[in-house]
Amino acid sequence: MISAMSWDAEDVALLKTLWATGESAAEIARLLSHSRNAVCAKLLRLGLKRGHRPPTSKPKIVSVPKRKPALLAACARPVDKVVYARKRVVTQPKEFTKSQLRAMLAEATANTARLLR
Repeated sequence: MISAMSWDAEDVALLKTLWATGESAAEIARLLSHSRNAVCAKLLRLGLKRGHRPPTSKPKIVSVPKRKPALLAACARPVDKVVYARKRVVTQPKEFTKSQLRAMLAEATANTARLLR
């Protein structure tokens, strides 16, 4: 079984100073001969946080591109009426006579009997 490296007082003091100067966890791990995960865990247990970084001296401000006038005019036009491509056609159900219904039933029965053979 591999024993874990322990943190002595010197390593903890160096960890605190390196973290305060802004070194990354990977860089501190390489300097102290620990894994990055061990350094992160130790920082967590010590309650050390990086905090917010100060804003850059020249922040990049990006302006919103202006819309083209043609697009604005096309959007501002009122719509006279809505035109549908297809009209819905509602058909009334066809009414059958008794003789037509009997003929359709006989045909359906014949087709069903043919499928069962």
